[in-house]
Amino acid sequence: MELINFLHELQADIKSEISARFDNPNSELPFPKMVFTEIVTRHMADIGMTMDEPILFDYSAVIANANIALNGYALSDDNEQLDLFVSYYKDFNDVVKVPAKDIKKIASAGMRFLEQSRKGKLASRLDKSSDQYELSIMLEDKYADINQIQLFILTDGKVDNLTYQPVQNESSGKTVKVQVVDISRLYNHLQAGRPRDELVANFGDLSGQPLPCIWVPNELEDYDYALTVMPGIALRNLYDKYGSRVLEANVRSFLQQTGKVNKGIRDTLRESPERFMAYNNGIVIVVDELELGKKADGSACIESIRGLQIVNGGQTTASMFFTSKKYPETDLSKVSVPAKIIVLKNTEHSSEDNLIAAISKFANSQNAVKQSDLEANNPYHIEIEKLAMKTYCPDGTSRWFYERTAGSYKVMLDIEGKTPAGKRKLQVQIPSSRKINKTDLAKYLAAWNMEPHHVCLGAQKNFLKFMTGLSKKEDGTIPLPTVDDYKVMIAKTMIFKTAEKIIRGKFTAYRANITAYTIAMIAAKLPEKIDFHEIWQNQSVPNELVQIISSWSEIINTLLQTSANGKMVSEWGKKAECWQYIESHNADFRIEGE
Repeated sequence: MELINFLHELQADIKSEISARFDNPNSELPFPKMVFTEIVTRHMADIGMTMDEPILFDYSAVIANANIALNGYALSDDNEQLDLFVSYYKDFNDVVKVPAKDIKKIASAGMRFLEQSRKGKLASRLDKSSDQYELSIMLEDKYADINQIQLFILTDGKVDNLTYQPVQNESSGKTVKVQVVDISRLYNHLQAGRPRDELVANFGDLSGQPLPCIWVPNELEDYDYALTVMPGIALRNLYDKYGSRVLEANVRSFLQQTGKVNKGIRDTLRESPERFMAYNNGIVIVVDELELGKKADGSACIESIRGLQIVNGGQTTASMFFTSKKYPETDLSKVSVPAKIIVLKNTEHSSEDNLIAAISKFANSQNAVKQSDLEANNPYHIEIEKLAMKTYCPDGTSRWFYERTAGSYKVMLDIEGKTPAGKRKLQVQIPSSRKINKTDLAKYLAAWNMEPHHVCLGAQKNFLKFMTGLSKKEDGTIPLPTVDDYKVMIAKTMIFKTAEKIIRGKFTAYRANITAYTIAMIAAKLPEKIDFHEIWQNQSVPNELVQIISSWSEIINTLLQTSANGKMVSEWGKKAECWQYIESHNADFRIEGE
Protein backbone atom coordinates (compact mmCIF):
# COMPACT_ATOMS: atom_id res chain seq x y z
CA MET A 1 0.00 0.00 0.00
CA GLU A 2 1.31 3.44 -0.94
CA LEU A 3 1.58 6.26 1.58
CA ILE A 4 -1.28 8.23 -0.01
CA ASN A 5 -3.60 5.22 0.24
CA PHE A 6 -2.61 4.73 3.86
CA LEU A 7 -3.44 8.38 4.55
CA HIS A 8 -6.89 8.00 3.00
CA GLU A 9 -7.47 4.79 4.95
CA LEU A 10 -6.51 6.55 8.18
CA GLN A 11 -8.99 9.33 7.40
CA ALA A 12 -11.69 6.72 6.76
CA ASP A 13 -10.87 5.07 10.09
CA ILE A 14 -11.22 8.42 11.85
CA LYS A 15 -14.60 9.07 10.24
CA SER A 16 -15.70 5.53 11.12
CA GLU A 17 -14.70 6.05 14.76
CA ILE A 18 -16.62 9.32 14.88
CA SER A 19 -19.71 7.77 13.32
CA ALA A 20 -19.61 4.96 15.85
CA ARG A 21 -19.27 7.29 18.83
CA PHE A 22 -21.39 10.32 18.12
CA ASP A 23 -24.99 10.74 17.09
CA ASN A 24 -23.92 13.39 14.62
CA PRO A 25 -21.13 11.97 12.42
CA ASN A 26 -20.67 15.38 10.78
CA SER A 27 -19.44 16.96 14.01
CA GLU A 28 -16.82 19.60 13.43
CA LEU A 29 -13.42 19.86 15.06
CA PRO A 30 -12.08 19.07 17.58
CA PHE A 31 -13.52 15.58 17.14
CA PRO A 32 -11.43 14.47 14.11
CA LYS A 33 -8.25 15.81 15.67
CA MET A 34 -8.95 14.10 18.97
CA VAL A 35 -9.84 10.78 17.33
CA PHE A 36 -6.57 11.05 15.38
CA THR A 37 -4.77 11.76 18.65
CA GLU A 38 -6.41 8.75 20.28
CA ILE A 39 -5.52 6.41 17.40
CA VAL A 40 -1.88 7.51 17.43
CA THR A 41 -1.39 7.49 21.21
CA ARG A 42 -3.12 4.11 21.50
CA HIS A 43 -0.62 2.72 18.99
CA MET A 44 2.26 4.40 20.82
CA ALA A 45 1.16 2.77 24.08
CA ASP A 46 0.88 -0.63 22.37
CA ILE A 47 4.51 -0.56 21.24
CA GLY A 48 5.91 1.06 24.39
CA MET A 49 6.55 4.55 23.00
CA THR A 50 4.44 5.98 25.81
CA MET A 51 2.70 4.84 28.98
CA ASP A 52 -0.67 3.10 29.01
CA GLU A 53 -3.94 5.01 29.05
CA PRO A 54 -2.86 8.51 27.96
CA ILE A 55 -5.27 11.21 29.13
CA LEU A 56 -6.44 13.26 26.14
CA PHE A 57 -8.04 16.69 25.82
CA ASP A 58 -8.06 19.64 23.46
CA TYR A 59 -6.57 22.78 24.99
CA SER A 60 -5.37 25.87 23.18
CA ALA A 61 -5.12 29.50 24.23
CA VAL A 62 -3.26 32.72 23.59
CA ILE A 63 -1.66 34.18 26.70
CA ALA A 64 0.49 37.32 26.52
CA ASN A 65 0.43 37.08 22.70
CA ALA A 66 1.90 33.56 22.81
CA ASN A 67 0.18 30.34 21.75
CA ILE A 68 -0.23 27.56 24.30
CA ALA A 69 -1.53 24.15 23.25
CA LEU A 70 -1.70 20.58 24.46
CA ASN A 71 -3.76 17.53 23.51
CA GLY A 72 -2.88 15.10 26.25
CA TYR A 73 -0.31 13.50 28.48
CA ALA A 74 0.81 10.19 29.97
CA LEU A 75 2.44 9.93 33.38
CA SER A 76 4.22 6.90 34.82
CA ASP A 77 2.97 5.46 38.10
CA ASP A 78 6.04 6.69 39.96
CA ASN A 79 5.57 10.23 38.55
CA GLU A 80 9.11 10.13 37.13
CA GLN A 81 8.27 9.99 33.40
CA LEU A 82 5.97 12.40 31.60
CA ASP A 83 4.96 12.37 27.93
CA LEU A 84 3.13 15.34 26.42
CA PHE A 85 1.21 15.31 23.12
CA VAL A 86 0.40 18.16 20.75
CA SER A 87 -1.53 17.31 17.58
CA TYR A 88 -1.26 19.06 14.23
CA TYR A 89 -4.10 17.39 12.33
CA LYS A 90 -5.26 19.02 9.09
CA ASP A 91 -7.24 16.23 7.38
CA PHE A 92 -4.85 16.43 4.41
CA ASN A 93 -6.12 14.95 1.12
CA ASP A 94 -2.58 14.41 -0.10
CA VAL A 95 0.80 13.71 1.47
CA VAL A 96 1.69 17.26 2.49
CA LYS A 97 5.09 18.25 3.80
CA VAL A 98 4.96 20.22 7.05
CA PRO A 99 7.78 22.78 7.27
CA ALA A 100 10.21 22.51 10.17
CA LYS A 101 9.30 26.04 11.28
CA ASP A 102 5.68 24.95 11.79
CA ILE A 103 6.76 21.95 13.84
CA LYS A 104 8.92 24.20 16.00
CA LYS A 105 5.98 26.56 16.58
CA ILE A 106 3.80 23.63 17.66
CA ALA A 107 6.54 22.34 19.95
CA SER A 108 6.89 25.81 21.47
CA ALA A 109 3.16 25.93 22.19
CA GLY A 110 3.43 22.62 24.06
CA MET A 111 6.53 23.76 25.92
CA ARG A 112 4.69 26.89 27.08
CA PHE A 113 2.02 24.72 28.71
CA LEU A 114 4.78 22.92 30.58
CA GLU A 115 6.60 26.09 31.59
CA GLN A 116 3.57 28.14 32.59
CA SER A 117 2.24 25.23 34.64
CA ARG A 118 5.57 24.62 36.34
CA LYS A 119 5.75 28.25 37.37
CA GLY A 120 2.19 28.19 38.73
CA LYS A 121 0.91 30.69 36.17
CA LEU A 122 -1.55 28.55 34.21
CA ALA A 123 -3.79 26.53 36.53
CA SER A 124 -5.77 29.58 37.67
CA ARG A 125 -6.83 30.15 34.04
CA LEU A 126 -8.16 26.60 33.58
CA ASP A 127 -11.47 24.93 34.33
CA LYS A 128 -10.98 23.13 37.66
CA SER A 129 -13.00 20.15 36.44
CA SER A 130 -10.75 19.60 33.39
CA ASP A 131 -7.93 17.13 32.80
CA GLN A 132 -5.62 19.96 31.77
CA TYR A 133 -6.16 21.60 35.16
CA GLU A 134 -5.17 18.40 36.96
CA LEU A 135 -2.02 18.15 34.83
CA SER A 136 -1.16 21.80 35.42
CA ILE A 137 -1.54 21.43 39.19
CA MET A 138 0.57 18.27 39.15
CA LEU A 139 3.34 20.09 37.25
CA GLU A 140 3.20 22.95 39.72
CA ASP A 141 3.47 20.63 42.73
CA LYS A 142 5.59 17.70 41.53
CA TYR A 143 7.75 18.98 38.70
CA ALA A 144 10.91 18.33 40.71
CA ASP A 145 10.07 14.60 40.91
CA ILE A 146 9.94 14.15 37.13
CA ASN A 147 13.18 12.79 35.67
CA GLN A 148 12.24 12.28 32.04
CA ILE A 149 10.01 14.48 29.86
CA GLN A 150 9.15 13.90 26.20
CA LEU A 151 7.10 16.10 23.91
CA PHE A 152 5.50 14.34 20.93
CA ILE A 153 4.12 16.26 17.94
CA LEU A 154 1.51 14.12 16.17
CA THR A 155 0.60 15.03 12.59
CA ASP A 156 -1.06 13.64 9.48
CA GLY A 157 1.49 15.57 7.44
CA LYS A 158 4.99 14.49 6.41
CA VAL A 159 7.99 15.79 8.32
CA ASP A 160 11.61 15.42 7.22
CA ASN A 161 13.17 15.53 10.68
CA LEU A 162 11.44 13.30 13.25
CA THR A 163 13.75 14.13 16.15
CA TYR A 164 14.83 17.55 17.32
CA GLN A 165 17.50 18.75 19.68
CA PRO A 166 16.31 18.28 23.27
CA VAL A 167 15.07 21.51 24.81
CA GLN A 168 17.15 22.47 27.83
CA ASN A 169 15.23 24.47 30.41
CA GLU A 170 17.71 26.86 31.94
CA SER A 171 15.74 27.70 35.08
CA SER A 172 14.77 24.13 36.01
CA GLY A 173 17.76 22.27 34.59
CA LYS A 174 15.54 19.62 33.00
CA THR A 175 15.81 18.44 29.41
CA VAL A 176 12.74 17.82 27.25
CA LYS A 177 13.11 15.41 24.32
CA VAL A 178 11.11 16.38 21.23
CA GLN A 179 9.89 13.80 18.70
CA VAL A 180 7.49 13.83 15.75
CA VAL A 181 5.10 11.04 14.84
CA ASP A 182 4.10 11.88 11.26
CA ILE A 183 2.16 10.04 8.55
CA SER A 184 5.31 8.29 7.25
CA ARG A 185 6.24 7.00 10.68
CA LEU A 186 2.68 5.78 11.24
CA TYR A 187 2.76 4.07 7.84
CA ASN A 188 5.98 2.26 8.72
CA HIS A 189 4.56 1.18 12.07
CA LEU A 190 0.99 0.27 11.17
CA GLN A 191 1.11 -0.77 7.52
CA ALA A 192 4.55 -2.35 7.31
CA GLY A 193 3.91 -3.77 10.77
CA ARG A 194 7.50 -3.29 11.91
CA PRO A 195 7.65 -0.47 14.45
CA ARG A 196 10.77 -2.03 15.92
CA ASP A 197 12.65 -1.41 12.65
CA GLU A 198 13.54 2.05 13.94
CA LEU A 199 15.15 0.58 17.07
CA VAL A 200 18.80 0.59 16.06
CA ALA A 201 21.82 0.16 18.32
CA ASN A 202 25.13 1.27 16.83
CA PHE A 203 27.70 0.27 19.42
CA GLY A 204 30.29 2.71 18.17
CA ASP A 205 27.86 5.45 19.17
CA LEU A 206 26.51 3.79 22.32
CA SER A 207 29.75 2.69 23.94
CA GLY A 208 32.62 3.82 21.73
CA GLN A 209 33.45 0.51 20.05
CA PRO A 210 31.92 -2.67 18.58
CA LEU A 211 31.14 -5.59 20.89
CA PRO A 212 33.47 -8.63 20.91
CA CYS A 213 31.44 -11.77 20.26
CA ILE A 214 31.30 -15.48 19.57
CA TRP A 215 29.17 -15.88 16.42
CA VAL A 216 27.19 -19.10 16.04
CA PRO A 217 25.45 -19.45 12.65
CA ASN A 218 22.61 -21.96 12.67
CA GLU A 219 21.81 -23.17 9.15
CA LEU A 220 19.17 -25.71 10.21
CA GLU A 221 17.05 -23.39 12.35
CA ASP A 222 15.21 -20.09 11.91
CA TYR A 223 17.70 -18.13 13.98
CA ASP A 224 21.42 -17.44 14.43
CA TYR A 225 22.93 -16.20 17.67
CA ALA A 226 25.89 -14.45 19.19
CA LEU A 227 27.35 -14.42 22.69
CA THR A 228 28.80 -11.12 23.83
CA VAL A 229 29.45 -8.78 26.73
CA MET A 230 27.41 -5.59 26.80
CA PRO A 231 28.93 -2.49 28.43
CA GLY A 232 26.68 -0.98 31.08
CA ILE A 233 26.99 2.42 29.42
CA ALA A 234 25.62 0.94 26.17
CA LEU A 235 22.50 -0.38 27.93
CA ARG A 236 22.07 2.92 29.73
CA ASN A 237 22.30 4.91 26.49
CA LEU A 238 20.02 2.47 24.67
CA TYR A 239 17.27 2.93 27.28
CA ASP A 240 17.84 6.67 27.31
CA LYS A 241 17.29 6.78 23.54
CA TYR A 242 14.27 4.48 23.21
CA GLY A 243 12.85 3.99 26.70
CA SER A 244 10.74 0.90 27.37
CA ARG A 245 10.25 0.36 23.62
CA VAL A 246 13.37 -1.82 23.69
CA LEU A 247 11.60 -4.28 25.99
CA GLU A 248 9.45 -7.13 24.67
CA ALA A 249 5.78 -6.56 25.52
CA ASN A 250 5.48 -9.10 28.34
CA VAL A 251 8.73 -7.88 29.91
CA ARG A 252 7.40 -4.33 29.66
CA SER A 253 4.17 -5.40 31.39
CA PHE A 254 6.14 -7.10 34.16
CA LEU A 255 8.25 -3.99 34.70
CA GLN A 256 5.15 -1.80 34.96
CA GLN A 257 3.85 -4.16 37.63
CA THR A 258 7.01 -4.60 39.72
CA GLY A 259 8.89 -1.33 39.25
CA LYS A 260 11.76 -0.34 37.00
CA VAL A 261 14.63 -0.50 39.49
CA ASN A 262 15.66 -3.62 41.39
CA LYS A 263 17.24 -2.72 44.75
CA GLY A 264 19.90 -5.42 44.48
CA ILE A 265 20.88 -4.30 40.99
CA ARG A 266 20.94 -0.67 42.09
CA ASP A 267 23.17 -1.37 45.09
CA THR A 268 25.61 -3.44 43.02
CA LEU A 269 25.83 -0.69 40.39
CA ARG A 270 26.60 1.90 43.06
CA GLU A 271 28.80 -0.10 45.42
CA SER A 272 30.46 -2.90 43.39
CA PRO A 273 30.12 -2.08 39.67
CA GLU A 274 33.17 -4.18 38.75
CA ARG A 275 31.39 -7.29 40.15
CA PHE A 276 28.18 -6.77 38.23
CA MET A 277 29.01 -9.34 35.56
CA ALA A 278 29.75 -11.96 38.21
CA TYR A 279 26.46 -11.34 40.00
CA ASN A 280 24.08 -10.82 37.06
CA ASN A 281 22.49 -13.62 35.01
CA GLY A 282 22.72 -11.57 31.82
CA ILE A 283 20.25 -10.45 29.21
CA VAL A 284 18.66 -11.99 26.11
CA ILE A 285 18.00 -9.81 23.05
CA VAL A 286 16.08 -10.80 19.92
CA VAL A 287 16.95 -8.81 16.76
CA ASP A 288 15.90 -8.68 13.12
CA GLU A 289 19.35 -7.75 11.81
CA LEU A 290 22.90 -7.92 13.12
CA GLU A 291 25.92 -6.34 11.43
CA LEU A 292 29.10 -8.33 11.99
CA GLY A 293 32.57 -6.87 11.70
CA LYS A 294 36.14 -7.96 12.31
CA LYS A 295 38.62 -6.65 14.85
CA ALA A 296 42.28 -6.09 14.03
CA ASP A 297 43.12 -9.60 15.25
CA GLY A 298 40.53 -11.12 12.91
CA SER A 299 38.01 -12.03 15.62
CA ALA A 300 34.31 -11.29 15.15
CA CYS A 301 32.58 -8.25 16.61
CA ILE A 302 29.10 -6.76 16.51
CA GLU A 303 28.92 -3.34 14.86
CA SER A 304 25.16 -2.78 15.21
CA ILE A 305 21.77 -4.43 15.65
CA ARG A 306 18.36 -3.43 14.30
CA GLY A 307 14.80 -4.30 15.29
CA LEU A 308 15.74 -5.29 18.82
CA GLN A 309 13.65 -6.52 21.73
CA ILE A 310 15.04 -7.36 25.16
CA VAL A 311 13.16 -10.51 26.18
CA ASN A 312 15.07 -11.14 29.40
CA GLY A 313 16.90 -8.54 31.46
CA GLY A 314 14.45 -5.67 31.25
CA GLN A 315 14.93 -4.73 34.89
CA THR A 316 18.70 -4.86 34.47
CA THR A 317 18.49 -2.50 31.49
CA ALA A 318 16.06 -0.07 33.13
CA SER A 319 18.08 -0.10 36.37
CA MET A 320 21.18 1.04 34.45
CA PHE A 321 19.34 4.11 33.24
CA PHE A 322 17.37 5.07 36.34
CA THR A 323 20.19 4.40 38.82
CA SER A 324 22.65 6.53 36.86
CA LYS A 325 19.98 9.21 36.51
CA LYS A 326 19.21 9.34 40.23
CA TYR A 327 22.81 8.80 41.37
CA PRO A 328 25.05 10.55 38.78
CA GLU A 329 28.19 9.37 40.57
CA THR A 330 27.42 5.75 39.54
CA ASP A 331 30.37 4.53 37.43
CA LEU A 332 28.89 2.48 34.59
CA SER A 333 32.27 2.31 32.84
CA LYS A 334 33.11 -0.57 35.20
CA VAL A 335 29.88 -2.44 34.46
CA SER A 336 29.61 -5.31 31.97
CA VAL A 337 26.63 -7.57 31.32
CA PRO A 338 26.70 -11.01 29.63
CA ALA A 339 24.34 -11.04 26.65
CA LYS A 340 22.90 -13.56 24.20
CA ILE A 341 21.69 -12.03 20.94
CA ILE A 342 19.29 -14.10 18.81
CA VAL A 343 18.97 -13.10 15.15
CA LEU A 344 15.62 -14.01 13.59
CA LYS A 345 15.64 -15.42 10.05
CA ASN A 346 11.92 -16.11 9.50
CA THR A 347 10.18 -13.36 7.53
CA GLU A 348 6.63 -14.39 8.48
CA HIS A 349 5.35 -12.22 11.34
CA SER A 350 3.24 -14.95 12.94
CA SER A 351 6.17 -17.39 13.06
CA GLU A 352 8.43 -14.66 14.40
CA ASP A 353 5.93 -13.71 17.09
CA ASN A 354 5.56 -17.33 18.20
CA LEU A 355 9.33 -17.77 18.40
CA ILE A 356 9.76 -14.51 20.34
CA ALA A 357 6.98 -15.53 22.75
CA ALA A 358 8.64 -18.91 23.31
CA ILE A 359 12.09 -17.36 23.83
CA SER A 360 10.61 -14.86 26.29
CA LYS A 361 8.82 -17.61 28.19
CA PHE A 362 11.85 -19.88 28.58
CA ALA A 363 14.37 -17.06 29.08
CA ASN A 364 12.29 -15.87 32.02
CA SER A 365 11.53 -19.32 33.43
CA GLN A 366 13.49 -18.59 36.60
CA ASN A 367 11.73 -15.38 37.56
CA ALA A 368 8.32 -13.79 37.96
CA VAL A 369 7.95 -12.82 34.31
CA LYS A 370 7.08 -16.45 33.68
CA GLN A 371 3.37 -15.99 34.14
CA SER A 372 1.56 -17.78 31.35
CA ASP A 373 -1.38 -15.54 32.12
CA LEU A 374 0.48 -12.65 30.49
CA GLU A 375 0.84 -14.29 27.11
CA ALA A 376 -1.32 -13.50 24.11
CA ASN A 377 -0.92 -17.22 23.36
CA ASN A 378 -2.75 -18.16 26.55
CA PRO A 379 -5.54 -20.66 25.69
CA TYR A 380 -8.09 -18.34 27.31
CA HIS A 381 -7.39 -15.60 24.75
CA ILE A 382 -7.07 -18.04 21.87
CA GLU A 383 -10.52 -19.43 22.69
CA ILE A 384 -12.09 -15.95 22.77
CA GLU A 385 -10.48 -15.24 19.40
CA LYS A 386 -11.98 -18.46 17.99
CA LEU A 387 -15.41 -17.63 19.43
CA ALA A 388 -15.27 -14.16 17.87
CA MET A 389 -14.42 -15.64 14.47
CA LYS A 390 -17.26 -18.16 14.42
CA THR A 391 -20.02 -16.38 16.40
CA TYR A 392 -22.11 -14.13 14.18
CA CYS A 393 -24.43 -11.42 15.44
CA PRO A 394 -28.18 -12.18 15.22
CA ASP A 395 -28.31 -10.55 11.75
CA GLY A 396 -26.25 -13.51 10.47
CA THR A 397 -23.66 -11.39 8.64
CA SER A 398 -21.79 -9.17 11.10
CA ARG A 399 -19.57 -10.11 14.01
CA TRP A 400 -17.15 -8.76 16.58
CA PHE A 401 -13.35 -9.05 16.35
CA TYR A 402 -11.04 -10.03 19.20
CA GLU A 403 -7.57 -8.60 18.59
CA ARG A 404 -5.54 -11.14 20.53
CA THR A 405 -2.27 -9.78 19.12
CA ALA A 406 -1.62 -6.14 18.25
CA GLY A 407 -2.37 -5.32 14.62
CA SER A 408 -4.26 -8.54 13.83
CA TYR A 409 -7.42 -6.60 12.85
CA LYS A 410 -5.52 -4.75 10.15
CA VAL A 411 -3.83 -7.96 9.01
CA MET A 412 -7.25 -9.61 8.72
CA LEU A 413 -8.56 -6.74 6.57
CA ASP A 414 -5.50 -6.87 4.30
CA ILE A 415 -5.51 -10.66 3.87
CA GLU A 416 -9.24 -11.36 3.67
CA GLY A 417 -10.18 -8.07 1.97
CA LYS A 418 -7.78 -8.57 -0.97
CA THR A 419 -9.39 -5.77 -3.02
CA PRO A 420 -10.53 -2.28 -1.93
CA ALA A 421 -14.15 -3.36 -2.44
CA GLY A 422 -13.58 -6.52 -0.43
CA LYS A 423 -11.98 -4.55 2.36
CA ARG A 424 -14.91 -2.11 2.48
CA LYS A 425 -17.33 -5.04 2.70
CA LEU A 426 -15.35 -6.51 5.59
CA GLN A 427 -15.32 -3.15 7.37
CA VAL A 428 -19.11 -3.12 7.20
CA GLN A 429 -19.32 -6.66 8.56
CA ILE A 430 -16.64 -6.12 11.21
CA PRO A 431 -16.32 -2.35 11.81
CA SER A 432 -13.48 -1.04 13.95
CA SER A 433 -16.08 -0.08 16.56
CA ARG A 434 -16.55 -3.84 17.14
CA LYS A 435 -12.86 -4.53 17.63
CA ILE A 436 -11.74 -5.42 21.16
CA ASN A 437 -8.19 -6.15 22.28
CA LYS A 438 -7.28 -8.21 25.32
CA THR A 439 -6.50 -5.25 27.59
CA ASP A 440 -9.79 -3.60 26.60
CA LEU A 441 -11.71 -6.76 27.47
CA ALA A 442 -9.91 -7.02 30.80
CA LYS A 443 -10.91 -3.41 31.51
CA TYR A 444 -14.57 -4.03 30.70
CA LEU A 445 -14.79 -7.24 32.71
CA ALA A 446 -12.84 -5.89 35.70
CA ALA A 447 -15.32 -3.03 35.98
CA TRP A 448 -18.17 -5.55 35.85
CA ASN A 449 -16.33 -7.55 38.53
CA MET A 450 -16.63 -4.44 40.74
CA GLU A 451 -12.90 -3.68 40.59
CA PRO A 452 -12.90 -0.14 39.15
CA HIS A 453 -9.79 0.73 41.16
CA HIS A 454 -7.92 -1.94 39.19
CA VAL A 455 -9.19 -0.47 35.91
CA CYS A 456 -7.85 2.94 36.97
CA LEU A 457 -4.36 1.48 37.39
CA GLY A 458 -3.99 1.43 33.60
CA ALA A 459 -4.31 -1.18 30.88
CA GLN A 460 -1.30 -3.38 31.65
CA LYS A 461 -1.59 -3.45 35.44
CA ASN A 462 -5.30 -4.12 35.26
CA PHE A 463 -4.68 -6.88 32.72
CA LEU A 464 -2.23 -8.61 35.06
CA LYS A 465 -4.65 -8.41 37.98
CA PHE A 466 -7.54 -9.59 35.82
CA MET A 467 -5.67 -12.65 34.56
CA THR A 468 -4.39 -13.47 38.04
CA GLY A 469 -7.90 -13.17 39.42
CA LEU A 470 -9.53 -15.58 36.97
CA SER A 471 -10.68 -18.69 38.79
CA LYS A 472 -8.57 -21.72 37.95
CA LYS A 473 -9.31 -25.42 37.84
CA GLU A 474 -7.52 -27.94 40.07
CA ASP A 475 -4.77 -28.40 37.48
CA GLY A 476 -4.08 -24.66 37.51
CA THR A 477 -5.56 -23.93 34.08
CA ILE A 478 -8.23 -21.32 33.41
CA PRO A 479 -11.62 -22.68 32.26
CA LEU A 480 -12.24 -21.77 28.63
CA PRO A 481 -15.22 -19.52 27.86
CA THR A 482 -18.28 -20.95 26.10
CA VAL A 483 -20.40 -19.34 23.37
CA ASP A 484 -22.82 -18.10 26.06
CA ASP A 485 -19.91 -16.66 28.06
CA TYR A 486 -18.70 -14.89 24.94
CA LYS A 487 -22.11 -13.34 24.24
CA VAL A 488 -22.29 -12.03 27.81
CA MET A 489 -18.77 -10.58 27.41
CA ILE A 490 -19.89 -8.72 24.30
CA ALA A 491 -23.06 -7.45 26.03
CA LYS A 492 -20.94 -6.12 28.90
CA THR A 493 -18.60 -4.57 26.34
CA MET A 494 -21.52 -2.79 24.65
CA ILE A 495 -22.72 -1.37 27.97
CA PHE A 496 -19.21 -0.17 28.86
CA LYS A 497 -18.74 1.44 25.43
CA THR A 498 -22.17 3.10 25.74
CA ALA A 499 -21.13 4.48 29.12
CA GLU A 500 -17.89 5.81 27.62
CA LYS A 501 -19.86 7.61 24.92
CA ILE A 502 -22.34 9.14 27.38
CA ILE A 503 -19.65 10.20 29.86
CA ARG A 504 -17.44 11.62 27.11
CA GLY A 505 -20.26 14.01 26.24
CA LYS A 506 -21.09 14.98 29.84
CA PHE A 507 -17.72 15.58 31.50
CA THR A 508 -14.44 17.26 30.63
CA ALA A 509 -12.25 15.38 33.13
CA TYR A 510 -11.85 12.04 34.92
CA ARG A 511 -13.93 10.32 32.25
CA ALA A 512 -12.08 7.00 32.47
CA ASN A 513 -12.51 6.95 36.26
CA ILE A 514 -16.19 7.90 36.07
CA THR A 515 -16.87 5.22 33.46
CA ALA A 516 -15.20 2.42 35.43
CA TYR A 517 -16.92 3.37 38.68
CA THR A 518 -20.32 3.83 37.02
CA ILE A 519 -20.18 0.34 35.51
CA ALA A 520 -18.99 -1.11 38.83
CA MET A 521 -21.94 0.47 40.64
CA ILE A 522 -24.37 -0.88 38.02
CA ALA A 523 -22.83 -4.33 38.55
CA ALA A 524 -23.23 -3.95 42.31
CA LYS A 525 -26.81 -2.63 42.28
CA LEU A 526 -28.45 -4.22 39.24
CA PRO A 527 -27.04 -7.75 38.82
CA GLU A 528 -30.47 -9.32 38.33
CA LYS A 529 -32.05 -6.52 36.31
CA ILE A 530 -29.84 -6.65 33.22
CA ASP A 531 -30.65 -9.19 30.52
CA PHE A 532 -27.29 -9.64 28.78
CA HIS A 533 -28.68 -12.12 26.27
CA GLU A 534 -31.33 -9.62 25.20
CA ILE A 535 -28.62 -6.99 24.72
CA TRP A 536 -26.66 -9.47 22.59
CA GLN A 537 -29.79 -10.29 20.60
CA ASN A 538 -30.58 -6.62 19.93
CA GLN A 539 -26.93 -5.53 19.66
CA SER A 540 -27.90 -2.39 21.56
CA VAL A 541 -28.31 -1.13 25.12
CA PRO A 542 -31.90 -0.47 26.28
CA ASN A 543 -32.92 3.16 26.83
CA GLU A 544 -33.71 2.55 30.50
CA LEU A 545 -30.11 1.49 31.14
CA VAL A 546 -28.82 4.44 29.10
CA GLN A 547 -30.75 6.78 31.42
CA ILE A 548 -29.38 5.04 34.50
CA ILE A 549 -25.81 5.40 33.21
CA SER A 550 -26.38 9.09 32.52
CA SER A 551 -27.82 9.92 35.95
CA TRP A 552 -25.57 7.66 38.02
CA SER A 553 -22.42 8.98 36.33
CA GLU A 554 -23.20 12.43 37.73
CA ILE A 555 -23.37 11.00 41.26
CA ILE A 556 -20.12 9.11 40.67
CA ASN A 557 -18.40 12.28 39.46
CA THR A 558 -19.47 14.19 42.57
CA LEU A 559 -18.44 11.40 44.95
CA LEU A 560 -15.04 10.97 43.28
CA GLN A 561 -14.22 14.65 43.58
CA THR A 562 -15.50 15.16 47.13
CA SER A 563 -13.79 12.03 48.46
CA ALA A 564 -10.43 12.85 46.84
CA ASN A 565 -9.84 15.52 49.53
CA GLY A 566 -7.46 17.53 47.38
CA LYS A 567 -5.65 14.53 45.90
CA MET A 568 -5.56 14.01 42.14
CA VAL A 569 -8.81 12.23 41.26
CA SER A 570 -7.00 10.04 38.75
CA GLU A 571 -4.68 8.84 41.54
CA TRP A 572 -7.44 8.50 44.16
CA GLY A 573 -9.42 6.32 41.76
CA LYS A 574 -6.66 3.68 41.88
CA LYS A 575 -7.20 3.00 45.58
CA ALA A 576 -9.41 0.25 46.97
CA GLU A 577 -10.51 2.79 49.59
CA CYS A 578 -12.03 4.89 46.81
CA TRP A 579 -14.28 2.02 45.72
CA GLN A 580 -15.16 1.30 49.36
CA TYR A 581 -16.21 4.93 49.79
CA ILE A 582 -18.31 4.95 46.61
CA GLU A 583 -19.89 1.62 47.53
CA SER A 584 -20.81 2.91 50.98
CA HIS A 585 -23.03 5.50 49.24
CA ASN A 586 -24.96 2.93 47.22
CA ALA A 587 -28.23 4.21 48.68
CA ASP A 588 -27.68 7.38 46.59
CA PHE A 589 -28.07 5.35 43.39
CA ARG A 590 -31.74 4.94 42.64
CA ILE A 591 -33.83 3.88 39.67
CA GLU A 592 -36.54 6.31 38.67
CA GLY A 593 -39.98 4.98 39.64
CA GLU A 594 -38.67 2.53 42.25
